[in-house]
Amino acid sequence: MNIIYTGTQNEFPPQYREKLEGKLRKLSKMIERKGEKEAHIIHRQERFLHVVEITINMFDHRIVCYGEDADLLSALNTALEKLEKQVVKLREKWRDTKRQPAPPESEALVESAAALEQPDKRQGKKIFRVDHESDGRKPMTLDEAVMEMDGTRNGKPDYMVFRDADSDRLSVLLRRRDGNFDLIES
Repeated sequence: MNIIYTGTQNEFPPQYREKLEGKLRKLSKMIERKGEKEAHIIHRQERFLHVVEITINMFDHRIVCYGEDADLLSALNTALEKLEKQVVKLREKWRDTKRQPAPPESEALVESAAALEQPDKRQGKKIFRVDHESDGRKPMTLDEAVMEMDGTRNGKPDYMVFRDADSDRLSVLLRRRDGNFDLIES
């Protein structure tokens, strides 16, 4: 992990620097392993108060921790403790939300059997079949289909599939962006 020190007044003593770098090495194992990571450490002194700020980018999040105390070591420890808590919390949150449970074995067997039977279907797309005979709908005329689409304007269906009463053929009525309709007959 690259460590960038910033501070105009005082430098860290060597023993504090070793402790800080050791702790950051430990935390860098929990951070994303891709690429090189950087930690920005800013130290400033306001009268008798030491302020240490540590900034790290992790999983596209910026983690900023402050520690302030009259003693430099205790300010550094406070900032490191806050950083460690935030890194652990963010890592657990990321790990828990990205995991998906494995399907039970019975569902996995059914899915694998279905995949073997129909290899040409796409895995990510689902096809829902509509059985028009079982729902008891009657054929409708073109005017009835237009009135039903206009009546459900709030829901705004973009298309309607219906059986034409005159020709007993399947027809699709599409609503265009300009408000007019297109009719496709089979």
